[in-house]
Amino acid sequence: MNSNKVLIFSAPSGSGKSTIVHHILGLHPEIEFSVSATSRAPRGEEKDGVDYWYLSAEEFRRRIEADEFVEYEQVYEGRYYGTLKSEVERIWAKGHVIIFDVDVKGGVNLKKYFGDKALSVFIQAPSVEVLRQRLIDRKTDSAEAIEERVAKAAEEMTYAPKFDYILVNDDLATALAEAEKVVDDFLAR
Repeated sequence: MNSNKVLIFSAPSGSGKSTIVHHILGLHPEIEFSVSATSRAPRGEEKDGVDYWYLSAEEFRRRIEADEFVEYEQVYEGRYYGTLKSEVERIWAKGHVIIFDVDVKGGVNLKKYFGDKALSVFIQAPSVEVLRQRLIDRKTDSAEAIEERVAKAAEEMTYAPKFDYILVNDDLATALAEAEKVVDDFLAR
């Protein structure tokens, strides 16, 4: 029934994407999180194979040359993020559905790659103002960093029409229920 299906969740920072993805994972044991690869060093308690697959920049480039990625991005010089084909195969081999939590460009690229096997969901805050307030309330960023994130989010919102479904996260309980429904409908197809 769920053979080789993919769920893609993308959103600007502060839209509640991770909260929604964790909620879906908690409801569906047959859905498995795709662990991305990165060339950045682990932070804090992060573990290889759990948070990311950590590769050196050289190893990452070698694997790009060997066509081992579904999609990848060089965020800036020597800093890569991507999805390994081996990760996709690992999850599908178990008969599980893959869930991706990726930035909007990654989401668009994954949808192109997987086509009808994938449901791509764009999560957005109700407005740029609400997003700014959420980032302020988090108290994790400087005013300057918040403005940078807000500007990036405004740009990322222009990608929304490239997704199968746009989920506006105004009220979290409503957004979670809507996410459940759109996922259940897709899995039942």
